[in-house]
Amino acid sequence: MTQVKLSFRERQAKFLSNYEAYGFKDKGALVRAALDHFQTAIEKQDLENSAALYAEIYAADPDLKSLTEAALSDWPE
Repeated sequence: MTQVKLSFRERQAKFLSNYEAYGFKDKGALVRAALDHFQTAIEKQDLENSAALYAEIYAADPDLKSLTEAALSDWPE
């Protein structure tokens, strides 16, 4: 595992010092869980933004709609 040196605000340091109350074995485990959660949230937002962009493109392109409908007509039930 890679180690890094981090600086925290006083409020954050107090929160970290209560790691056991949140069910973590140490401060590092709490920080790793928080980073994992944040990374997942960012990836989810990126995926939602991508889906919205595809939907916008689809809605604006009648040829794409026709192509999709033609492909769906051949799709097995």
